[in-house]
Amino acid sequence: MRLSRYFLPILKETPKEAEIVSHRLMLRAGMIRQQSAGIYSWLPFGKAVLEKVEQIVREEQNRAGAQEVLMPTIQSADLWMESGRYDDYGQEMLRITDRHERQMLYGPTNEEMITDIFRSYVRSYRELPLNLYHIQWKFRDEVRPRFGVMRGREFLMKDAYSFDIDQESARHAYNRMFVAYLRTFRRMGLTAIPMRAETGPIGGDLSHEFIILASTGESAVYCDKDLLDLPIPGEDTDFLSDLSPIVTEWTSKYAATDDMHDAAAFEKLPEDRQVAARGIEIGHIFYFGTKYSEPMGAKVAGPDGVERPVHMGSYGVGVSRLVGAVIEASHDDAGIIWPQSLSPFDVGLINLKPGDHQTDMACEALYQRLETAGVSVLYDDLDQRAGAKFAAMDLIGLPWQMIVGPRGLANDEVEVKHRATGERQTLTLDAAVNRLVEACCG
Repeated sequence: MRLSRYFLPILKETPKEAEIVSHRLMLRAGMIRQQSAGIYSWLPFGKAVLEKVEQIVREEQNRAGAQEVLMPTIQSADLWMESGRYDDYGQEMLRITDRHERQMLYGPTNEEMITDIFRSYVRSYRELPLNLYHIQWKFRDEVRPRFGVMRGREFLMKDAYSFDIDQESARHAYNRMFVAYLRTFRRMGLTAIPMRAETGPIGGDLSHEFIILASTGESAVYCDKDLLDLPIPGEDTDFLSDLSPIVTEWTSKYAATDDMHDAAAFEKLPEDRQVAARGIEIGHIFYFGTKYSEPMGAKVAGPDGVERPVHMGSYGVGVSRLVGAVIEASHDDAGIIWPQSLSPFDVGLINLKPGDHQTDMACEALYQRLETAGVSVLYDDLDQRAGAKFAAMDLIGLPWQMIVGPRGLANDEVEVKHRATGERQTLTLDAAVNRLVEACCG
């Protein structure tokens, strides 16, 4: 993509309303535009990152055996009244009345709707286990929406819902999602720590939040340092097998949010293993048994022919929130540092002297060679001074930069910069192309 044709409205000044790093950088990098309090438009660069996050989430859900559906944003209030949760949810729920005076709501979550879908079609334990998920926009009317996409009112979320014949089977479903979440977040360059959590309005008696450590985190967290180095299950993980040993390994070490913190237990850890920090929640999983299936009549016949309410769990990932969380965890004073897996482009190709025949020809050839080799390129062909080009590329945080100018070309050389480390190499054109192809496609 040529920068001269790409809609990337970079801001030189930091907007006054931006309070945290991710909000500032997303606005400055032309990723989002605020439309009203807590509600944003996603511009091309931001939407490209959002889609990368969404795809990783989708791949790991599919790998774990979940099946994708798509439910509407607007729900009937009748379902929530049936579950008994309509009045309990509070003012965060946006309630609507349509032209026929029917009570509706903009869904903050989908337990009731997915239970209604399940009860309409599933009758026997032979059709279980079942896990259905979707990636859909949600709305929660926060009192004080702050921090950009980290705490907006409208947000993109992956929510999955498992159905099982009994508690033991439901725990296996919970473990599958637990492991899938470990893999999902690591693929985004994040170290997520599962912490025992309150269940809140979702309900149930078993819940874990997945937390990343960041100085701008919304809550205090405490954990055993050993959790930061535990290995993540690989691609060859068999999700049909017993995953409880993996879950036990991760949950047997101390990890708690402020709400669940046990100071006495934490202080029993050796001092060099005590981590007290700030954390950002990026995922939340729940097992809540028959909380919804019982009042809503979601039953299946067991092996003995007797009908019983199914056991359920729900599993959320803040897809749009993750974009902000990654930036909070990966940035420097110059801007964003994207992990390769989430960057909209692999390489920023910088033409230091547009209009110079030799430099233009070299950039065109490099652009075509990289794209042909499968390396996605944002080609800065704008007629601007070099300092502005460097600042813009550092701000948007592409993993690699290739810097092309007349002086280097006189020696058949270009400069390659790795954004994360700042390391620069002067290489021949062929060596530079080979270096980037290996780094991005190897």
